[in-house]
Amino acid sequence: MTNGGETELIPGMDVLAVPPAPAKTSAAKKTPKKGARRPAETLPVARVLVDMSLPHLDRPFDYLVPVELDAKAVPGCRVRVRFAGQLVDGFLAERVADSDHEGRLAFLERVTSPEPVLTPEIAALAREVADRYAGTLADVLRLAVPPRHARAEAEEHPEPGEGRPAPPAPGPWADYPAGPSFLTALAEGRAPRAVWTALPGPHWPEAIARAVRATLASGRGALVLLADGRQVARVDAALAEVLEGASRHVALTAELGPAERYRRWLAVLRGTAGAVVGTRAAMFAPVRDLGLVVLWDDGDDVHAEPHAPYPHPREVLALRAHRSRAGALIGGFTRTTDATVLVETGWAHALTADRQRIRAVMPRVRPAGEDAELARDEAARTARLPVLALRTARQALRDGPVLVQVPRRGYLPGLRCGRCREQARCAGCQGPLSLRSSHAAPYCRWCGRIAGDWQCPECGGRHVRAAVVGARRTAEELGRAFPGVPVRTSGREGVLDRVGAEPALVVSTPGAEPVADAGYAAALLLDGWVLLGRADLRVAEEALRRWMNAAALVRPAAPVIVLAEGALPPVQALIRWDPVTLAERELADRRELGFPPAARMASLTGTPAAIRELLADTRLPAGAQVLGPVPVAAPQDGATPGPDRERALVRVPRPAGPALGRALKAAQGVRSARRAPDPVRVQIDPLELI
Repeated sequence: MTNGGETELIPGMDVLAVPPAPAKTSAAKKTPKKGARRPAETLPVARVLVDMSLPHLDRPFDYLVPVELDAKAVPGCRVRVRFAGQLVDGFLAERVADSDHEGRLAFLERVTSPEPVLTPEIAALAREVADRYAGTLADVLRLAVPPRHARAEAEEHPEPGEGRPAPPAPGPWADYPAGPSFLTALAEGRAPRAVWTALPGPHWPEAIARAVRATLASGRGALVLLADGRQVARVDAALAEVLEGASRHVALTAELGPAERYRRWLAVLRGTAGAVVGTRAAMFAPVRDLGLVVLWDDGDDVHAEPHAPYPHPREVLALRAHRSRAGALIGGFTRTTDATVLVETGWAHALTADRQRIRAVMPRVRPAGEDAELARDEAARTARLPVLALRTARQALRDGPVLVQVPRRGYLPGLRCGRCREQARCAGCQGPLSLRSSHAAPYCRWCGRIAGDWQCPECGGRHVRAAVVGARRTAEELGRAFPGVPVRTSGREGVLDRVGAEPALVVSTPGAEPVADAGYAAALLLDGWVLLGRADLRVAEEALRRWMNAAALVRPAAPVIVLAEGALPPVQALIRWDPVTLAERELADRRELGFPPAARMASLTGTPAAIRELLADTRLPAGAQVLGPVPVAAPQDGATPGPDRERALVRVPRPAGPALGRALKAAQGVRSARRAPDPVRVQIDPLELI
């Protein structure tokens, strides 16, 4: 089971994989004993990718293919093998005539399924992603290939449809000077790559669908990734209309359930469906003859993969486009600094509308800032709204719904002492206190403890006040300020997909805004200081992204009021509807300070001793800088931090990013081989650095 004849100790197992004395190199020439399993006559050696996440075992292992499994053991199929005394799963990568290992090879135990679920393209891509993110191939393959469902494999799948759709008319792409030529290049089988700054409005799903149809017209496949199931449903509906109902595409989302998702994934694998639209889990979908990859709203943190090795779909799709010589479309209402790097390096071209067209369709944005009339308007005081926002909402409600974006969910997600304004914290774990409703007692967001008898340790005060107001409390306030007007909420507890054209106040958290049938008559973007006051490297571009995603749902020339200081760069970019200038400015600042994406960074999180050990074992590339380590701050998700946890950052010039990934992976392999007790979490280019 080992290659090269070396003795290997498998951490966590009390078994030594010790090969015997050197034997013949050709597995097919070994003479089996009577009654023993015989290897296949042709290509008897199978190279298996064993499902083991230990870094020092991240390579294929050679096994013999027995005669009885010869027909089923095809490259890409699932197999079971004995590894260090245990039965484990794996994928058969390839079959060869001879093995480089001079010891005795074990046989495959069985073929779990003869379906070749791991294609050569996805296997090579997974290997590159694992190296890029200092991870293991086994971890990437868990993300790439869904769990097996035997019934779905046994079902009959229709044959791929005959014929290709005709190239589409430009449609929404006619609003962009380079839009029609982009579609033409896709339809002719070329590989245009664009960073698309979409116009506000509801037409972006149709634009994506037309790009997919142009790709299918060239005889190639397309892959579209979106942030959530609601966006997938919108693009799915647009594809069904633009492709004229033909079953040339499938939608892959977690809501389908494992069996149905695997059934649709098999349709892609077998070539029945030429296009895929889905969430981040579909980034490895085995689309045949890939001709286009699409990523919408790449700045949304929902795209970030929470499982090791934490690959981002933007990087994965860029790798796929490069490897497959496919086109790429990375779009959104805003532009991220990461996408700006792609434009600056020439990997992609900017796809934007001219200023005259932008002015014709953009909303009319006004900042409210600190309104001096707040003290003279009791309704505004009750609803936390300045006079300008109240007047705008009242006028707009005559024509249709009004969107109110609130940065936080809940009722009162943050509390402070009513006397000294010190943050209210739990006496047990020092977690932040919150309030679920006007009749509830404060509780801790970390441990859940009720703090009905809370007393401020600084001044002895027993009253609390809101530090930031959530969506439910905002809806309650608006209901009092606008009696008789329906108030609907959309957020974590319940996300609305659509609202009608009738007058209503729709209170939503960022990312949960429903689409209005005829567009919103106005939008109020509350508590801008909450978005702009976060300690985050991406705070400016993230605030603009959330504001523009909400404002894009408003009718052309309709009012949008943002409660933030009008002189700030993100607010100015919103007023002018110019995200490109802000992204370029942010990238210039990051380049001067040496922050991503101008540089590559790796985050190492673990115990102080483990981090020191990993850094000592890492051959860092030239120009690398180690920042820290520093203690890890308390998490915001309610989990308690581990004991003595620290984090170090390793920064290298952008061209040295691949070398950094390989160096950290090699060091992780050294620690894994000697069974280091404390693991270190390695993330390449994490979203959160501060």
